[in-house]
Amino acid sequence: MTQKTILLVEDDSNDEVLMVRALKQNNILNDIIIARDGAEALDYLFCRGDHADRDPRLRPQIILLDLKLPKIDGLEVLRQIRANEQTRLLPVVILTSSKEEQDLIEGYKLGANSYVRKPVGFEAFSAAIKQLGLYWLILNENPPA
Repeated sequence: MTQKTILLVEDDSNDEVLMVRALKQNNILNDIIIARDGAEALDYLFCRGDHADRDPRLRPQIILLDLKLPKIDGLEVLRQIRANEQTRLLPVVILTSSKEEQDLIEGYKLGANSYVRKPVGFEAFSAAIKQLGLYWLILNENPPA
């Protein structure tokens, strides 16, 4: 069985460190690919730029997507993921600190599988990540590639 990879799209280095720490603390030891802006995430997913030699059949099990990203924002990343035949079925969890109701509505309109506000404080954050990991990496079954 192939390793279930997580694509973490996060520009805040503190949130990135917290996320990786929370995953490890909860024994979620999957490979984590980190994209620090929307353009890098799309390059990874569509095997362009620095990722041109990546095997396109190897897709992440889940995409954890921040909304407020440099270059290309998270909603546009989601729009492009859903518009492409190869990536449209990938599970995308918006993981953001945004409290804007419009972001929540737009995220679901564009096809997000889940919308999670980042909890404040490491213990709450870690508990949320544990639940996400258990559901999306263990219980959930993705469609075949």
